[in-house]
Amino acid sequence: MAKSCRKAISFFGVVQRIYVLFASSTKRWSVLLEHVKNLTVKLLSSTRWESRIKSIKAIRYQAPELRSALLSLSEDSDTEAKDRSDAKNLFDILGSFEFILSMVIWYDILFAVNTVSKKLQSPSMCIDSTLQQIEGMLSYFDTYRNEGFASSMIIATEIASEMGVETTFPVKRRATRKKQFDETDYNEAILQAEKDFEVNYFLVIVNNAISSLKSRFEELQSFKGIFGFIMSSETLKSLDSDGLKECCTKFSETFSLDGSSDVEINDLIYELTVMQSTLPDRSMSAMEIFEFVQEADCYPNISIAYRILFTVPVAVASSAERSFSKLKLLKNYLRSIMSQERLNGLATLCIEKKLLDQININAIIDDFASRNARRNF
Repeated sequence: MAKSCRKAISFFGVVQRIYVLFASSTKRWSVLLEHVKNLTVKLLSSTRWESRIKSIKAIRYQAPELRSALLSLSEDSDTEAKDRSDAKNLFDILGSFEFILSMVIWYDILFAVNTVSKKLQSPSMCIDSTLQQIEGMLSYFDTYRNEGFASSMIIATEIASEMGVETTFPVKRRATRKKQFDETDYNEAILQAEKDFEVNYFLVIVNNAISSLKSRFEELQSFKGIFGFIMSSETLKSLDSDGLKECCTKFSETFSLDGSSDVEINDLIYELTVMQSTLPDRSMSAMEIFEFVQEADCYPNISIAYRILFTVPVAVASSAERSFSKLKLLKNYLRSIMSQERLNGLATLCIEKKLLDQININAIIDDFASRNARRNF
């Protein structure tokens, strides 16, 4: 989305310029802190795109304060001429209604995407919950495509009124001359500029988001066709004998090799038939059904099917992002001659800290000390 059109690229370029202007000097940063009391501007990261929502949030809820900081910087005689010119340029950009509207739209979109992304990175996330989140995200974008521009216009108008900014879109200047009968007036030109912004900017990024979601998670839809019948108790109980047989046959053929299958198809059908009548009369997720199967301890093929379901990888973003953040802390200039083996070990300990906390370190230390105390033997 951030690279789908020229205006989107320009918008994030402005966000980055604001951070660079203040962060490149302690004096300019102190000017920022004098006007902005809560959230400071953030850097856009190429490896962690989640930084985009944090960068926009600082501007979205502090636009008047940030604009006053830029004005103060542009009028400071002790500041270099180049920096004053940049501050004045950014001050004018933040005072345009088009930028304010873009800010509101991007915050709405990235906040929704970031919320779902956090859930997908949860260690307890499984494929059925993932599909629900993705379908909910698609539904959100479909609704936002139809209603989001109007609601964003209302919010942007309120922010512009607070900042004293005109709520109009830039219109190309025309030479003053006699108006012909087939020419449009100025008000119609403003409406055309607003429509152009909606079609060539708003709809472009939303349509790009919808198409990206469908293409990136297309593989999960195929998993839904394989595991869909065991993802919830409602789906399982709704199947008749023919539908259950068809689903079990597809599952068995998917996980078969050289005539050997992970499950016995006939036993799986009968086990699911029995379990349909023994499941509690309440809505149960796949994990709750698996716990029920483990307690019953009489459905071996169903247990295998659920273990296969839960071992399907949903996302790898969590481990990748944690690796980037931990590597920066471990590989510093004081550890420049660290071996690769030691670096891998320290990174694993930091990333999997929850497992490390469950280990009795004192017992390991005593065992290690006893193995090196050779004189005592």
